[in-house]
Amino acid sequence: MNIQDKTEINVVLFKRDLRLQDNEAIHNALSSGRKTLFLFVFEDILLNDPHYSERHWDFIKESLIDLNNSLVAFNSEILIVRSNINRTLQIIQETYKISHLYSHQETGIKVTYDRDKNLKRFLLNNMIKWEENVNNGVFRGLQDRSNWIELWEEFMNKPLLPFRPKKEQLFTREEVAHLASFFQLPDLTTDHDSPFQKGGTTMGLKYMNTFFRDRGINYNAHISKPLLSRRSCSRLSPYLAWGNISVREVLKETTRCIEQNIHKKQMESFGSRLRWQAHFIQKFEMEDEMEFVSLNKGYRKLKKHVSERYIEAWKNGTTGYPLVDACMRCLKETGYLNFRMRALIVSFFTHNLWQPWQKAAMILSQYFLDFEPGIHFPQIQMQAGETGINMLRMYNPTKNGIAHDSEGIFIKQWVPELAELDTAFVHEPSRMTPMEQQMANFFVGKNYPKPIVDLQETRKYASDILWNMKDENTVIEENFRILKKHTLANRKKSS
Repeated sequence: MNIQDKTEINVVLFKRDLRLQDNEAIHNALSSGRKTLFLFVFEDILLNDPHYSERHWDFIKESLIDLNNSLVAFNSEILIVRSNINRTLQIIQETYKISHLYSHQETGIKVTYDRDKNLKRFLLNNMIKWEENVNNGVFRGLQDRSNWIELWEEFMNKPLLPFRPKKEQLFTREEVAHLASFFQLPDLTTDHDSPFQKGGTTMGLKYMNTFFRDRGINYNAHISKPLLSRRSCSRLSPYLAWGNISVREVLKETTRCIEQNIHKKQMESFGSRLRWQAHFIQKFEMEDEMEFVSLNKGYRKLKKHVSERYIEAWKNGTTGYPLVDACMRCLKETGYLNFRMRALIVSFFTHNLWQPWQKAAMILSQYFLDFEPGIHFPQIQMQAGETGINMLRMYNPTKNGIAHDSEGIFIKQWVPELAELDTAFVHEPSRMTPMEQQMANFFVGKNYPKPIVDLQETRKYASDILWNMKDENTVIEENFRILKKHTLANRKKSS
């Protein structure tokens, strides 16, 4: 077919924006008046990447099915293929003339950034215009944060973008099916009985509505509790990470609740965390090498001996520290932990086990259903104490267990070996005397592991090294650099 005879179209490339509403890429494509094809590509570079696991792909598949269900009313659907993006566009070009590609700017891991640079060259060579839009108030190309808050607030104050296409603007299901015949198609079936949160905007909105209606009433009181937070926290993080809902939509609902005095204090706390979410992703956008090395160059010389025995015990929840083990088993099984428990398991890994944060980052990215690179790497480095600008936090799992799971209910649920122990011992079974173990028919080292390290000794060892490093010239110089680049112009306003 001669290129002049081909229909000119747009392609909207979904990445981490799996929604129809408040999606600027879709809005811009439809505003052009050209016929628009929706596209999602399962890429081998990500399917094979060690940061991802089956739980992520199932969540994405569920999200795509939900999108297609919404598109039935328009007799349309998404072209979902397994390929690479350049090859996919090349095949589409054999039938249509792609005028514009629309997508958001992805703050992702290095392989996605390299992919986008390669895609940019492909589009230039094929005379396809690429319109990328800002995603959730994270801006590319900033040199510092002098006006970031103003940019973020301006972005968030814009009205939500509705999804109201004319039927003739979208590819019909028949047209999509014809294109699909040229590709390898992925299997979209998932395990409906899995314990993970289900993907999709429909499910995300249910979580959002129940949080603002009633679950959020205990947000502040339960936010640090490993068990109670599972209901009282919003549980929106995977829907924000994969773009089922925009941060702007959630923030506007948060503001509405505050203005109407609905759980006001709780919603003010929640709203501040939405702002800090964007803050951390913006930091990663500006310092993407954080995926591999410490933000503060002074800590890059810190060498830790890798212990596979320690790592296996930690990842499988067999360290001999009940709260750590309960958290790791719960996370592995359900994909979710609250913020404090995430900080605690990273602190234990990097301080008490004295393992490199990069090892934890890889394992946890597979476990966290809400894996968001822009939050993941900055937060792990902060908890590891390798930023230089943040307070050094070392969490005592025993004290935290007593404070936040006093009856041991969470621990007993996820470490059933301890379920029959008296509450006095559930947080620290290694304290049991031989007589007490005999009476309980429970033996430390047999029924449950002995602690693999001594908390006090390892805490002191890590603390001495990290505190001494804070005074080193390179660390101090880097502190000034980081603060100059990332301190918000109006810190009080942002917090």
